[in-house]
Amino acid sequence: MREKGQSLFEVILALAVVALILITVVSLAAFSVRNSSYSKNKTIAESYVQQAVEWLRGQRDTNSAFFSKNGNYCLNNLSFAITRKCSDSEKIADTIFKRDLTISKSDVSSKTVLKTEVTVSWSDGQGIHEARSITYFSDWR
Repeated sequence: MREKGQSLFEVILALAVVALILITVVSLAAFSVRNSSYSKNKTIAESYVQQAVEWLRGQRDTNSAFFSKNGNYCLNNLSFAITRKCSDSEKIADTIFKRDLTISKSDVSSKTVLKTEVTVSWSDGQGIHEARSITYFSDWR
């Protein structure tokens, strides 16, 4: 006589297939969320970089001491007040980002040129990330 129903082997095999599908879906969802979060943070960091470059342009145009600047600055509040790189705790207000500026001076054709490198960095579960911009400022006056 044949018995109706499923064997234990068939049930275990079906559960294994379902578990494999669920693990794949959850992994893909986690990967998608991680990429989305990174993209969002990268966009925000790039906007903070651009904000600093625009602020530096304004400083060049209005601050007579701009071309005497040299070295590292923490630009968490867009000022030259902190004359070193930002520490891990010095972030832009209410964000996960820190913004550093490195200025190096050179003379080209008897004009002072400042090479500025703005770096906005943040860390997450995947490591440390950054957005960066290098801009050259010359004394056009």
